Amino acid sequence: MRLLPRVSVACALLALAGLGQSADPPAKPATPDDWAFRPVVRPTAHTNIDGYLLAKLREKKLTYAPEADRRTLARRLYFDLIGLPPTPEQVESFVNDKNANAYEKLVDSLLASPRFGERQALWWLDVVRYAETDGFNADAPRPNAWRYRDYVIQSFNADKPFDRFIKEQLAGDELYPNDHSALVATGFLRHYPVEYNAVNIEQRRYEILTDIADTTGQAFLGLTMGCARCHDHKYDPVSQEDYFKLQAFFAGMWPQDVPLQTPAEKADYAKRLASWESATREIRAEMDALEEPLRKKAQAKERSRFAEEYASLLDVPFEKRSPLEKQFAQLVEKQVYDKHADPKGLKGAEKDKHDALKAKLAGFAKEKPADPPRAMAMTDLPEPPVTKLLKRGDWRKPGGELAPGYIARITDADATVKPMNGSPGRRTALAEWIASKENPLTARVIVNRLWQHHFGYGLVRTSSDFGVAGDKPTHPELLDFLATELTANGWSLKHVHRLIVTSAAYRQGSRGAAEGAKADIENKLLWQFPRRRLEGETLRDALLAVSGQLNLKAGGPGVFPELPPELQKSSPAWKPTADATERNRRSVYVFVKRNLRYPLFALFDAPDRNETCSRRFATTTAPQALALMNDTVVLGMAKAFAARVSKEAGEGQEKRMDRAFALACGRPATAEERTSMQGFLKRHPGSEDAALFDLCHALLNLNEFLYVD
Repeated sequence: MRLLPRVSVACALLALAGLGQSADPPAKPATPDDWAFRPVVRPTAHTNIDGYLLAKLREKKLTYAPEADRRTLARRLYFDLIGLPPTPEQVESFVNDKNANAYEKLVDSLLASPRFGERQALWWLDVVRYAETDGFNADAPRPNAWRYRDYVIQSFNADKPFDRFIKEQLAGDELYPNDHSALVATGFLRHYPVEYNAVNIEQRRYEILTDIADTTGQAFLGLTMGCARCHDHKYDPVSQEDYFKLQAFFAGMWPQDVPLQTPAEKADYAKRLASWESATREIRAEMDALEEPLRKKAQAKERSRFAEEYASLLDVPFEKRSPLEKQFAQLVEKQVYDKHADPKGLKGAEKDKHDALKAKLAGFAKEKPADPPRAMAMTDLPEPPVTKLLKRGDWRKPGGELAPGYIARITDADATVKPMNGSPGRRTALAEWIASKENPLTARVIVNRLWQHHFGYGLVRTSSDFGVAGDKPTHPELLDFLATELTANGWSLKHVHRLIVTSAAYRQGSRGAAEGAKADIENKLLWQFPRRRLEGETLRDALLAVSGQLNLKAGGPGVFPELPPELQKSSPAWKPTADATERNRRSVYVFVKRNLRYPLFALFDAPDRNETCSRRFATTTAPQALALMNDTVVLGMAKAFAARVSKEAGEGQEKRMDRAFALACGRPATAEERTSMQGFLKRHPGSEDAALFDLCHALLNLNEFLYVD
């Protein structure tokens, strides 16, 4: 169990230095470094992305690298926009398209692809710490979590306006109560890791609220709000009062798994369920009577784990509990009442009778309606508990009461809250504030994330820290240009994607002039396109696509690919999906287990989703190379790749060699490369099939396969 809320390393060091021990200082006044808190103003210096970038380059007497060739651009666009390699035929179609707008046509077709949302969802799921298990020791599954992942994919595919995207995730139940997708969207507020069997309920509630507030601040506002949990922020104009006012928006949280039914479906389900219950009432009553002693014993044991102040809440009727007691009791009930009777504890005649009743009940199975689909959603109690400023962020030291309010540096006022659809409406007030064009952070943060997606780094490299201690924007006017483009075009993310990938900056090659490295070694000015390695998920998708095994089925519960044999023995809970074609679906649909990242993803730097991750770091390690050379899963893909090549190329090693290279690299081999491959196949001591397998395996290990120019 975590005894105290997590704090940032910076905050911990400040505390050790004694800087966090004095009386709470006032939040710092505005300074020139507080650029992110100033209003977004449309710059007038240039009318496109390249104008801003080239102006900075000219100051250093630099310019762009020459434009990349069409094959390179095709591969770059495919991986960036849909996360899959183009087929040789798709590459050649683009190369041979003589229309002046051929590039723009390709961009538009990829933006319209259903694969687009699957690709773009990956970075957003990192930001919101999406997972399908609780985390901590038990790491219990969350059966309905996947609906949120599908919601994100569908939203990106539909180019849902980003302001609506924000509002649905923060307050979809309040703003759009009859929209099932909006209820699913509130799963954003449910992705906190949770130690469901914790007995210190008050601490657990506080940790959940802390996680929600911190993630909201980082995901939408690009601020490390957690630093203000224990004291006024040492760098940014965010006070401790600001922090707990933000947390107050979520104080009434009431997590529920909500049925997704239309009124007609709900009425039909209730009618059929009532009929089944009537027909089986006596059977179930007899079974319940047999199980009751076991159930009471199990629940009494579980109840005894809690302090009496928490356990006694179970004896208080719901309507007589205070708002805070209702939340505490919900956390206790989840543990106590989830302890069902285990029929295995019955003996002798009682067991025989229970077995007979169970068989009799099974005869009515066809009459029982299937459980309705459910969303892991967040709702609110009609009356939220009060929020208090906690001294030094300690839940055991409450101070004065606070109303929901905003960051004073941006909006120095308490929130105007109006009840909505049976909810107090607090989260609606927050959502409207965050999703406003007037909020100086929101649009800047999201366009910076899109820039990071395409270039590897944002214009602000600390993409979830727009504060004073974070990096300053390399091109502040360009950042504001993109932010105003977003809001002026209906908050369309696809519009910004299109602006970026049609720019000359994006189309340049990845090998610029030597002068660039001397003047700007980190390539912050973008004098060449940054070469980037595939993420673990994209690498797996590319392996599946090239080997001809990729299943493009969309949506649904997470799938379990096979694990390496040595890991499968130690992870019995990870049961590979029986259907091999289901196992070979895109990586965004792979089950996200917090305590066991899929090995290939973990090797290639995927986060564990316990906390928000704004940018993945690309490491280069020996285990990565060893896995690609020796892992049984990768070897299986190489075998399938060779079989595909044999089928498509027909007889003849040279035809097979050429087809394999084109599939892996998206281009024909050079004369030197063909000579090298011919020599390899000729010298190979095994059969033609064995030689082709080894060649295909080698191609999957090429830097050109692992990196995008």
